[in-house]
Amino acid sequence: MSDVRFDPARLDGTRITQRRLLVATLTLLLTGPAVALMADLHWRVGMDNWKLLHLVLFAVLFSLVAFGAVQAAVGFYCRLRGGDANRILNSLAPEDEARPVTAPTAIVMPVFNEDTSRIMEGLRVIYRSLEATGQLEAFDFFILSDTTNPNRWIEEESAWVALTRQLDARGRIFYRKRRVNLNKKAGNLADFCRRWGKRYRYMVVLDADSIMTGEAITKLVRLMEKNTGAGIIQTVPRLVNGETIFARLQQFASRLYGPVFASGLNFWQQGEANYWGHNAIIRVAPFIEHCSLPDLPGAEPFGGRILSHDYVEAALMRRAGWSVWLAVDLEGSYEECPGNLIDFAKRDRRWLQGNLQHAWLVTARGLHMANRLHLALGILAYLASPLWLAFLVVSSVIAWRYAATGLTPLPVDSFARYLPLDFNAQALLLFAATMGLLFFPKVLAVIDLRNRPGEAARFGGWLRLVGGVVGETAIFTLIAPVLMLLHSKFIALTLMGKGVAWVAQRRGADGDPEWREAILTHAGHTAVGLGWGGLALVINPFFAAWMSPILLGMSLSIPVSLVTGQLVPGQFVRRLGLLGVPEEIDPPAELARLARNLEACRRHTPPLPELAPEYGLMQAVLDPYVNAVHLALLRERDQAPGVAAEVRFAPLRERLLREGPSALAARDKLALMLDAESMAILHRDLWSLPSERLAAWWRTAIRAYNVLAPAPQTALYR
Repeated sequence: MSDVRFDPARLDGTRITQRRLLVATLTLLLTGPAVALMADLHWRVGMDNWKLLHLVLFAVLFSLVAFGAVQAAVGFYCRLRGGDANRILNSLAPEDEARPVTAPTAIVMPVFNEDTSRIMEGLRVIYRSLEATGQLEAFDFFILSDTTNPNRWIEEESAWVALTRQLDARGRIFYRKRRVNLNKKAGNLADFCRRWGKRYRYMVVLDADSIMTGEAITKLVRLMEKNTGAGIIQTVPRLVNGETIFARLQQFASRLYGPVFASGLNFWQQGEANYWGHNAIIRVAPFIEHCSLPDLPGAEPFGGRILSHDYVEAALMRRAGWSVWLAVDLEGSYEECPGNLIDFAKRDRRWLQGNLQHAWLVTARGLHMANRLHLALGILAYLASPLWLAFLVVSSVIAWRYAATGLTPLPVDSFARYLPLDFNAQALLLFAATMGLLFFPKVLAVIDLRNRPGEAARFGGWLRLVGGVVGETAIFTLIAPVLMLLHSKFIALTLMGKGVAWVAQRRGADGDPEWREAILTHAGHTAVGLGWGGLALVINPFFAAWMSPILLGMSLSIPVSLVTGQLVPGQFVRRLGLLGVPEEIDPPAELARLARNLEACRRHTPPLPELAPEYGLMQAVLDPYVNAVHLALLRERDQAPGVAAEVRFAPLRERLLREGPSALAARDKLALMLDAESMAILHRDLWSLPSERLAAWWRTAIRAYNVLAPAPQTALYR
């Protein structure tokens, strides 16, 4: 850390404007000549509407590539000089870091049908890490459940009780299950703020797969205490625990290329950064007062409740006069990522619709220009896919028309007379410039690593590092056109008015992709790749060669998706030492503890496989302790249940006991579990009715319960 302290409250607005103008100017300086060269190419064979559309698409797409390259270059320059002086972390003096943490802070984790062991063991690791700092007294933990799977719900309750008992953390770790999942994650956090927010000065928002060290969390609190004008401080989480090739690709690229991009982001954002929805600290009072999300005009998918809430909350916080910072160099913030391409696409499907909704807000009154840019870039992040697809389609049309008519370059005035290049060489130069800008950030990231002695060894050495870069580039080149087609399809579905369902995210290697799902998902992509490739060969072999990386990725989408998403190939790549990251080669204590605890959890399984699908429900009805915990957590009714409720629930209870859990739909099981009287009656009847009146499933469950103790839900590690 620099010896010169940084005071965000004294930021020079003129200096920030100069930084942003520099980034914009460099982007234009790169984009302008490229667009001029493309226009010249079209001019030499005669401009028409197809070529004009092609030129417009090229200008938009090249400017996005140029912006990314400039951002990486600026970040590289900042890191080369020892880091940007204007970093929020640089505002802490040694005496600030030595002060005890006294500000009441809530650590909140919204969950939705997630792996219970991962939730609880993640919290255990964070709790122990905070305890080791000696600052635990300032923190409370909240598990905010929107889980709709009845078995997951009971697992969460049982595991929460076990965790608080093992950590001796009663009154410090809380669990809340919402009855109605209104407005999804944003509504979950809003519910927390309404009920408990006034007790806390700050809240640290986590995802179910987040890990943060105690040092990182306490430093965030100290940063907020030091910078009283800060509303949100967002960390840059590192991707970890990837086991498949697809997950390892993401974490390798993020870990290697991320620092230069993050530094470039901080260079022009300053106190108008973005919020990514997790691994961040929020000042609760202004969040409650100013960040309530509006309903958008119309119905879904474009109207209604805002899905991607984080960008909007950052914009509202900034509009209220509070700064939002990106803590680019804060260590100890981690998250996980989807393990295969299909799960990655499912997550993007949800994010895409949420980002498209932001079109309503780009011109909203009172927002700062930087936040408008964030919203616009979030939209373009997904619109870029159909724009690239349109660009390639128009390129194919132009190539076909050129081949069909036999046109040759016209002897007209053009840039060609200033360049000693023929038509083909000029086109090749433009292609090389585009590819160069795409790969330029990767080169800068490797040079940046070279400037930091010992860093390459943390990636497994230079040989494995370079091998990882080559492998990541090759595989992502195959995956990128498939994502282009998927995003284009998602946007088309959204424009047709088809919204998305909120599904639980599979992370890491939760499950290998299935052949059937891969074939159904990618069959169309394969057909497009093969058909387009045949057409390109008919048009011109050189055009087919130019398109080959894109068409090859589409044609091989099924095997690429399967191989990169399965656990065994990922383990093989790991044994080779490729795509390794420092957090895997030399894991921090928190990640090592999490891995040990999860391994212990996997050894605890339900007593019989046939009981596993309904194990949570079985515990809630059968086990006296779990039943008592569940009843205690249900809200008491204001009055005794009426006749209508009893008419509804009595047949469901009877059917559940006589025919077993499989006889009821998930919504009926959930309704029974939400009714305290029904759960008490079920527990009583199960233990009092003669066995012949019970389903065979329940008789098996009782025998297993009498022979074996219930399986623990969390490991017994410290």
